[in-house]
Amino acid sequence: MGKNLLRHISLFGVGVYLLALVVVSVAFRNYALQAKWMLWGVGEVLFFFVPTSVFYPRWKNDEAKRFKWKVFLVAFVIRGLYAFLMCYYYYYQTGVAFEYGAADSLGYHKTAVYLSHCVRDGYIKYVFQYLNAYTMGFSDQCYTLWLTLVYTIFGPSLLTPRLFKALMSAYLCLAIYRLGSRTFGERTGRLAAVMCVFAPILVQICGMHTKEMEMTFLSILALERIDHLVRSKKYTLWNILCPIMLTALSFGFRTIVGMCLFFAFVVFVLLSANDLVGKKTKIITIGSTVVLFLVFLFTPIGREMKIIYKLKFEDLSYRTEKYEADGLKYGELANSWILAPGAFVLPLAPMVEEAPDHNKMIHGSTYVKNLLAFFAMLSILAVIRQKKWRDFALLGTYELSYLTLIMFSFAANSERYHEPAIPLLLLMAAYAMTHLRRKDLTLFYVYCGLLFVALFVWNWLKLSARGLV
Repeated sequence: MGKNLLRHISLFGVGVYLLALVVVSVAFRNYALQAKWMLWGVGEVLFFFVPTSVFYPRWKNDEAKRFKWKVFLVAFVIRGLYAFLMCYYYYYQTGVAFEYGAADSLGYHKTAVYLSHCVRDGYIKYVFQYLNAYTMGFSDQCYTLWLTLVYTIFGPSLLTPRLFKALMSAYLCLAIYRLGSRTFGERTGRLAAVMCVFAPILVQICGMHTKEMEMTFLSILALERIDHLVRSKKYTLWNILCPIMLTALSFGFRTIVGMCLFFAFVVFVLLSANDLVGKKTKIITIGSTVVLFLVFLFTPIGREMKIIYKLKFEDLSYRTEKYEADGLKYGELANSWILAPGAFVLPLAPMVEEAPDHNKMIHGSTYVKNLLAFFAMLSILAVIRQKKWRDFALLGTYELSYLTLIMFSFAANSERYHEPAIPLLLLMAAYAMTHLRRKDLTLFYVYCGLLFVALFVWNWLKLSARGLV
């Protein structure tokens, strides 16, 4: 991708955002966003598009080691500074150093503080008793235990775990670089890494106390180690155990993340060329998968998978009922089959006041994802066109399976549940950008027009559902 083309896409992206914000604010001026939310949004959009278009051309020809150090150091400094400043910002805005509308994060913090005191006082057995009695399931335990470990060693400081998130997020950029370079080539890997450095949502989750950063870090690192294991053919004990441990840990943060990692590994092995993975290995993989799946059914993970399927996937009529109970219209739009085609794009950026404060604060970050979704979807056509679908099997299977499960669950329109899919979305977008054709650019203009209309309609629906327009 040429420097001018990247700048052109960036300029167009910023322009569509500003136009949509102005039109929505004028059309619904009685419910336009407050100035502070607009400033956040404009800052997020500019923070992504401007530095990406400036630094990628400057860094893309650097020696590999120098490039990686630049990516990591810049990413860590940005994230660490953001995490530090946001403690004070949130305290000034909400009275506590937690994000707007904090719920789960407050629970994680209070539980971890209590458990760390138990550990320090020597009552470790009470830690396991408490976890067994009060957690919501296996997929909630690892994050609480992680916070407990941090608080036990460093004290119950809110900043310390967020600095660890900053470190993870910075290293995540390197993992994406390695994964992208091996899968699609050096150019794509470098663009994806730079995009991750300046992706606003990957910075912003470092300032929150939720578990999404750790979960995203584990999943991408697991994918990178799986990819390294298969492609390198170096079946050492560490190379085998590392992806297994990372995948196992991911089950402790969100069960479906572990399921998707496991599924992606199996598909990647089975679809790999025979010179990369032999037939015997494929047969062993199939047999091991069947055995492991049967074992899962009789473990706490298996029981939780059944509960999750029943409560969060099987019957979602309560979402429509919730709309009706709140006096809102268009509850039928919450049905999964309607939302599913927008898996890469949703949720759309809220640009009116009738939205939670957190969503309004990150609406610029959400817009960045909305725009890049075009390139992520285009990458699927590109890998088929260039016959790279075998190379794409690992990443594509994980991304598509995770998004499909999310779209057919209770969290289809929840920004938080889409966050673990962001790094691979950026990688897919980078691949499409580095292999862009002129006719693809024409499609991009059409998509921008459709996105503008969708943003207007989306915000109209928010107001209309409440009878405000």
